[in-house]
Parts: sequence; C-alpha cells; structure tokens
Amino acid sequence: MIGSLRQFGLDAASAAVDLLIPRQCPVCGVFVQNAGLCAACWPDARFIAAPLCARCGLPFEYDVGPETWCGACHAAPPPFARARAAMVYDDVSRTLVLAFKHADRLDLTPLVVSWMQSAGGDLLADAQLIVPVPLHPRRLYRRHYNQAAILANALGVAGDIHVAVDGIKRVRHTASQSGLGRKARERNLRRAIAPSSGARAQIEGRRVLLIDDVFTTGATADACTRALMSAGAVQVDVLTFARVV
Repeated sequence: MIGSLRQFGLDAASAAVDLLIPRQCPVCGVFVQNAGLCAACWPDARFIAAPLCARCGLPFEYDVGPETWCGACHAAPPPFARARAAMVYDDVSRTLVLAFKHADRLDLTPLVVSWMQSAGGDLLADAQLIVPVPLHPRRLYRRHYNQAAILANALGVAGDIHVAVDGIKRVRHTASQSGLGRKARERNLRRAIAPSSGARAQIEGRRVLLIDDVFTTGATADACTRALMSAGAVQVDVLTFARVV
C-alpha cells in the first residue's frame, strides 16, 4: 500500500512538472508528449548496431561475421578490449552532446543513458568497475561538471556497478582536442592521464568500463586505457554515447 502511494505521488509530481515545463525535443525544440526525439527528428537518428567491428565497434556496411575486426584494428590493435557507442556522431547526436556537455541539459541524462545501455549491454554485464574519462581541474572549474562522470554515475546506479569517479586523473592541462587528427591528439595526451592516488585498490584485478560522451579517433580512450592497465585492470572496455565513423 505504501509503495503504491509513493509511486502515485511520483507519477503525480512528474505529471505536474510536465504541465509546468512541457517536454521538448532536444534536437529541434518542438513540444513532445514523452521524453525523447520528436517524430520529425527520429528518422534522422543513426543508432549503431550489428554488424560492427568486434574490437572498436565501427559499424560495417555488410555483415562479415560476428568476431571480425576492421582494418584499422588489425593494423594497430587498440589497448582496450572492446568499444561500443549508441549513435553515429552526426547532426542529431552532436546537438544532444553539445546540449548535454555545454548547455547544462542534464535532464537528457536518462535518455542518453538508456541508449548507452542498449548499445553496451554486454560490456555493462561484464564490468566490475566503471570509470569516467577525467577532466583537468582547470577545465572542470570552467564547465562546472564532467559530463562523462554524470553518465558513469547514472550507468552505475542503473546496473548496480561501483563507480570510481576519480579512478584516473588529468595530470597535465592539455589543449582542446577539437579539430586535431589522431597523431596530434596522441601527442596532446602524452603523459596527461594517470591513475589517481590510491586508485589501484579499486582498479587492480577488475574488468573496467571506461565512459565518455564521444569516441572520435580513440586517442583519449587509448590513453585512459593505458592508465587503467598500469593500475592493474585486467580488461578495459569503452562505452560512449556517440562515435565518429
């Protein structure tokens, strides 16, 4: 009875909020009945699903087998075991990422997390620890929050997985990665990420899931993976909301 009353109260509160602050499509801004994309924007959303590279998650145009790697992973295998993303990074997902990352649209968290859960179910099932990609304190001060940490905490709560928000840290302030190619990003991140003091006790011997908003060239994921492996992680997987293809 008490549980039913509590749920009724939550439903009533949610309905009241919807009346006071109607939901809007996060891409175009039109009013929608339920949280998510409107009917006009939905067809433009490009979700990533099989077939894809078993290692980095790059979507394939044709099904070439469940354990197939892409050419880039064959030429230079990444340090992480698997990477998956919910959406292709394009106009739709970019709008969501920028709103979530720079415009304080943290109300998008449940929607983004639900899509990440769908894309990374196997990774979440294997994870013993979740760690977000860190921000340097200077950038965190300007932005006020780490979007990767927000996503990591929400995924941890949903999956009952421990989250080490400060498992790894930025030990050197770097220039923005925007506009940089793979090699330039690697140089920019050299010796920039390391395990946090005392983090080995949480990381050592565990399968770690690294969380970020966008997978671009993989340079950030590589640097974070190496930091986690140096702290004793037995495996590192990567889950992001979107990825460049």
